[in-house]
Amino acid sequence: MFVLRNVGKLIFGSSNQESMIELPQGQLYLVRPLSPKGYSELIFKDSSARIRRTAQDFQYQLVVQRVYEEGEAELLAEEEGDELDGGVDSLERDEKTFLLDEALHFHVENREGSERVLAWRDLSGDAGDLYEFVCDPSVTPAQVEQFDRIAKQCQYERKYRKPHTTASDEDLAQFEFFDHPIPQASPLHSPTLVTRPIGSPDSMHSGKRVANMGAKREKTEPFALDGSAEPEPATPARKERSNKPPAPTENHPEAREILAAELAELHFFDFPSGAFMLQDASVTATVTEVGNWEYWLQIGSSERDWLGISVVADLNPVFNFEFLSFIFNQFAEDGSAYSWLLRFKDQAALERFQAGLLQALWEQLNETKWSKIKDKDRDYVADAFNDLTMEDDIPEEEEEEEEEEEAEDDRAVSEHYDSDEEDDDVETEPKDGEVNKQLAVGYKHDRSFVVRGSKIGVFKHTENNHLEFSTNISKVQTPDGTLFSPKKVMLHNEDRNLILQKDNDPNNLYRMDLEYGKVVDEWKVHEDIPVVTFAPENKFAQMTHEPTFLGISHNALYRVDPRVGGSKLVEAQLKQYASKNDFSALATTEKGYIAVASNKGDVRLFDRLGINAKTHIPALGEAIIGLDVSADGRWVLATCKTYLLLIDALQKSGKNEGKLGFEKAFAADSKPQPRRLALTPEHVAQFAYETGKGVHFTPAKFNTGEGLEETSIITATGPYIIEWSLKKLLGGKKAPYLIKRYTDDVKADDFKFGSDKNVIVALPHEVNMVDRARLKKPTRQSIAGDFGIGARRSSGRIGTPSSGRYKLGKDDVVKEY
Repeated sequence: MFVLRNVGKLIFGSSNQESMIELPQGQLYLVRPLSPKGYSELIFKDSSARIRRTAQDFQYQLVVQRVYEEGEAELLAEEEGDELDGGVDSLERDEKTFLLDEALHFHVENREGSERVLAWRDLSGDAGDLYEFVCDPSVTPAQVEQFDRIAKQCQYERKYRKPHTTASDEDLAQFEFFDHPIPQASPLHSPTLVTRPIGSPDSMHSGKRVANMGAKREKTEPFALDGSAEPEPATPARKERSNKPPAPTENHPEAREILAAELAELHFFDFPSGAFMLQDASVTATVTEVGNWEYWLQIGSSERDWLGISVVADLNPVFNFEFLSFIFNQFAEDGSAYSWLLRFKDQAALERFQAGLLQALWEQLNETKWSKIKDKDRDYVADAFNDLTMEDDIPEEEEEEEEEEEAEDDRAVSEHYDSDEEDDDVETEPKDGEVNKQLAVGYKHDRSFVVRGSKIGVFKHTENNHLEFSTNISKVQTPDGTLFSPKKVMLHNEDRNLILQKDNDPNNLYRMDLEYGKVVDEWKVHEDIPVVTFAPENKFAQMTHEPTFLGISHNALYRVDPRVGGSKLVEAQLKQYASKNDFSALATTEKGYIAVASNKGDVRLFDRLGINAKTHIPALGEAIIGLDVSADGRWVLATCKTYLLLIDALQKSGKNEGKLGFEKAFAADSKPQPRRLALTPEHVAQFAYETGKGVHFTPAKFNTGEGLEETSIITATGPYIIEWSLKKLLGGKKAPYLIKRYTDDVKADDFKFGSDKNVIVALPHEVNMVDRARLKKPTRQSIAGDFGIGARRSSGRIGTPSSGRYKLGKDDVVKEY
């Protein structure tokens, strides 16, 4: 059984003025059963009701807002003799706001004929006066029930000044008020309003429900996940986007075994509104084994099947226990991506579903039975897939870090720069058919090296944090003259040398002397032990004359010493495993501690060569394609295809408290808690819509520098640079990352040495240094990118998505080396 905790901020997030739930259609009446002023007044003929948070903790508002048809607001403004934005009068005319307190006696009544009414006391009126929100027939009982429950939770928080998650059903029951049957409302005395058509029942657009936006009313319930107060305005569409879920798969694989089957609500992520919309109030989500290491997720009700998909890593599963939700992605055959949310009735149901889903996912990735791993390793896997909140949210003042002043335009410059060259003489792409693919950032000297086919471009870092083309090494060839394209490079010996590996030659390495720009040595590492990858002796060894470095094969870890005769592998410091561990990545700390990862997804921590690992961190399943370690060894950062894994190697209890997992083994029952860093499923779906691709991260890196603390993580997927803030990540902030979109895929990326503000980016045909201030929060606008005609791109390219580019100036592109 998993040890699960209440985590996440699905609805009750931290953002002020956040709209948590909404009933999109209805009429607002003020009913005065005992007043001589008149029995009933229609306040808003077309309106929406929602609950939103305030700037104060544990304080919430019930808000009813008038909804206008196109042009209706301006017409009313003219008739009433004021402007639409006429301050307080205009606001009061278009919105009624009530502090959600038990004094309101907020309650709900379901009448005959499917009419549903929300009612609450008019505290400023006469005795017996009530406000009534009469829901449109399109509003479902499930929507009203959920609205009522959240209202009770808000009242509980206001009364007791603590989170509603501490409340039992009995605690919430005190906010059920049954004064008298709600009186019927009739518009005897109502203001004159322009009538408007009701939106199509199939409409799933959310849109802003602000008085002057002319928004359409929707028929389904929005379920916001991103903490935004309102959906964002729509961006210009690139192609026609469907707002409806994809057609379900007709053929269901035959189940060999049912791993989980639970009832839940089903919500679908709506692109235009940026919210999850209720599709079905009662579905059964079933996880089954359907073949040898093949598993299936089927979701349907008695009336229809909604979807059926294979359980694979691309699901991008996220579990949120505070709000009993499971969020995941679906990729259609045409490459389209969709995001879904299942909301369960209680934590026990979600625990059972999580157990089945994670068993299926783990077995599919590892081709090993879940029952064969230890309970503590299962808990490790479960914790990694939870939407973890480690501490309180970052204070507001720290949020200001993101609001830095816009930096001077960063740009890629041409190595063929000539002051007499005309703008239209500059070619936008080289003609050799090659693309940039490797990046090595200098530590000792302000240089970066970019590999492109059998050429290497050398770029100088300028004082104003730009890149300036320095020179190019036009031919990378072995000492015997064989031209080759390096598949991996590493700076060495005070950045004077570049260690190269040739494709299809795993047993040899080559040393390029960068002062001469030529390969001067060929090293046979070992006749029988290949080099999968290699890394410096310690994190900052490339700044020194240290001659040795480390290497791994699929089942061995060793030191390479170019000074020894014959094979360069140091036999006395070889650690070889009998079984094939399928090692894939390697990294070192400032003290020379070693982290080794594998294609199986596990990580081993060593304090030195030639011995068994001090700590073995279990696999989540996906292969690890990149590895980095903080200089002090506290944090281990592993890159998988669809997520990153951040592991705290510091022991916080027991006899080894204060020691790192590199130095002493963790106790059997206290493995380091993983933090699985993934894009939210909603962002994955939007990324895939824009690019037609799923997530595939480049090897992630910490910012680094001697004596500097790591504060950021950089990686990329497709055309997006992604930067995670460690401070916000460890503070539990949801989606604590910034992005920047380019027109082309990012091939390689890394921080400038000694800085977390500047990132060096290699695109297929361009190289540049981007200021962190140019990275933005992931929104529909920033995900889509701003590629309008004439827009200056920081990558040095101008263009639109359809055309790809326009004519460039002479400083706009780094061309062929």
